[in-house]
Parts: sequence; structure tokens; C-alpha cells
Amino acid sequence: QVQLVESGGGLVQAGGSLRLSCAASGIIFRFNDMGWYRQAPGKERELVASITSGRTTNYVDSVKGRFTISRDNAKNTVYLQMNSLKPEDTAVYYCASGSVRVGLFQPDYWGQGTQVTVSS
Repeated sequence: QVQLVESGGGLVQAGGSLRLSCAASGIIFRFNDMGWYRQAPGKERELVASITSGRTTNYVDSVKGRFTISRDNAKNTVYLQMNSLKPEDTAVYYCASGSVRVGLFQPDYWGQGTQVTVSS
């Protein structure tokens, strides 16, 4: 049974930082590519960042320079460090496992999501 469990969400002020964690089980973690998505009210779910098994990373333009995705294979955990947060970063953030194919992250499994709220 695949489980992805996010944690670390919460309420922060604009300009603040937050680190999200996603603990994975039921997959061979080190062989999987991982991604973080977010969905704000009234908006489509958006891929924020991805990291391959080889630790190649990719980010949506709006978070470049502010967010960092990383992984700790020994802990079966992927992280999203979010700095210089803006109100427009407010969303439910979802962890996903999957694979990068021709440069595109393809999710296979999803976590339950964690709320990030950035106040202005």
C-alpha cells in the first residue's frame, strides 16, 4: 500500500518561511521521482517542483529562487523549503510520487495535502 503523508503546513506571514515534508511508504523511494503540487481555491492544481531519483530539480517560474525541493532517501522523505512566502502561495500543497518522462513529471500516487496560508 502506497502512502504519502505531508506535514509542515500552517499559517505564516508574508516574507516568512515554511518547510513541508512528505514521508513515503509502499514504494522503492530511491527509484521514484517526486513532486510537490499546490491548489488554491478556484484554481487548477499546479506542479510547483519536482525532483528525480538522480536529484535533478525543476520549478514553476513563480517559485524559482524562493522554493527548494530536496530528498532524503534514507528517510524516504521529500521536502519543500519555502522562503520569502507571498500571499499568492496560499494553497493546499500535495506530495506526489511518479516519474519524469520527456521532461514532464507524471504523478502516480498522491498525498492527502497540507494547508499553507500566507497572510499579508
